Amino acid sequence: MLRRMSMCVLVAEDNVMQADMLGRYLRHEGYLVRIVHDGLAALEEVRRDPPDLLVLDVMMPKVDGLEVVRTLRNETDIPVLMLTARSTEDDLLHGLGLGADDYVTKPYSPRELVARVHTLLRRVQRTAANDVALGELVIDPDRHEVRVRGDLADCTASEFRILHTMAASPGRVFSRAQLLSAVHGLDGYITSRTIDAHVMNLRKKIEVHPRKPAYLLTVHGVGYKLVDGSGAGA
Repeated sequence: MLRRMSMCVLVAEDNVMQADMLGRYLRHEGYLVRIVHDGLAALEEVRRDPPDLLVLDVMMPKVDGLEVVRTLRNETDIPVLMLTARSTEDDLLHGLGLGADDYVTKPYSPRELVARVHTLLRRVQRTAANDVALGELVIDPDRHEVRVRGDLADCTASEFRILHTMAASPGRVFSRAQLLSAVHGLDGYITSRTIDAHVMNLRKKIEVHPRKPAYLLTVHGVGYKLVDGSGAGA
């Protein structure tokens, strides 16, 4: 069971009323909650005392949410759930491409958002008995770490979930729909391009030549598969 009382959520939202409302919902569910109202304060708070998850509004003063994600992904892999009024697919994919793990578009249901928070934190806490090794790629579910050639790959929670899901069945071809289900549950409005964005980011982190991948291969017209790195794909 997820021990919510030991887990802290940082809410970065410049609308004071929305931030307070979300804070009340999260506290009611047993989470510890801290609230800031601009992007610079969010960066400072994460660095001062890292939370277990960051709920981050895109449109904020001083530093916007996209820049916050861009900066944090060089420093930490804490899960980031973005709040955005930008409903176009390109804007949403841009946030995921920078390293966000999930997003909710405004206006949103506070109950839905709390459920997304719970799901992201539950994924982070999932563990398995043993590491999974494919060539020089090692996935450690207990530590929630990915190492390539001995070096730590800084993966987001969603990226890790994709790798962990595929590593459980090396060589198996996973459709985008199957990977969406593994990462985002049954949220029908999230598109297959979400998975493509995560795969592109993963290749940058685990492949020697991201445009000629050896581990995370495309199976054209079907989806993706994870192999031991002994070959190359497209």
